[in-house]
Amino acid sequence: MITQDNTAIIIPARLQASRLPNKPLLEIHGKPMIQHVWEKAVLSQLGEVLVATDNEDIKNLIESLGGNACMTSTKHTSGTDRIYEALNKFDLDQRIKFIINLQGDLPTINSEALSTVLSLIAEEGSEIGTLVSVFRDKSEIKKNQVVKAFCDYKKNENSTLALDFIRKNDNYDENKLYHHIGIYSFRRETLKKFVSLSQTERENNEKLEQLRALDNDIKIKVGLIDFLPLGVDTPDDLEEIKKILK
Repeated sequence: MITQDNTAIIIPARLQASRLPNKPLLEIHGKPMIQHVWEKAVLSQLGEVLVATDNEDIKNLIESLGGNACMTSTKHTSGTDRIYEALNKFDLDQRIKFIINLQGDLPTINSEALSTVLSLIAEEGSEIGTLVSVFRDKSEIKKNQVVKAFCDYKKNENSTLALDFIRKNDNYDENKLYHHIGIYSFRRETLKKFVSLSQTERENNEKLEQLRALDNDIKIKVGLIDFLPLGVDTPDDLEEIKKILK
């Protein structure tokens, strides 16, 4: 059973973003981006909130706000590896059984989305959860930088298993492609299994770590929501976020 006491939202944050350097500390209306995300996570009241970082400035910022932050290795190749290290440093008695991996560049995330992704792993046997939304602008499907989830939802269904994740669409029915939202929920035992696995060829080629799960027969349940939190990857994204959060 999922409770506040056995749940954690862990936010991986590093400064070495190639397209937008120092991204977590870039200010949006006087607050660093990572602070916006941390505040949304705390507001959800779903459990402990922890920032996993490799940067002292980020750690100091979160701790100055009264939050929890954990220094992690600079060598991690994915956010999931980073949150697992932080989880084990923070939760020595292994009280935490359910984990949300919330990207530090989603300052418009809301409590409803966080609650939904957590609910996807409530059933025994559910391993990983993530979220998608319908493409409002079909031209987005053509953009390789936009990650698509291939899902076959039945009528009135708002969760199903992911069939695939792609960037470039050559083969799939566009009516079954959804805008993937980079947020995940894990049962602790699944997270442990996931980080023990080697990166797969598809994961390396596509730069999509969720393919490591599918390629190793770990099921990912996908929740369909009617809200698309905007991620910040470019200066243009940052300007758009400033308009949304004004």
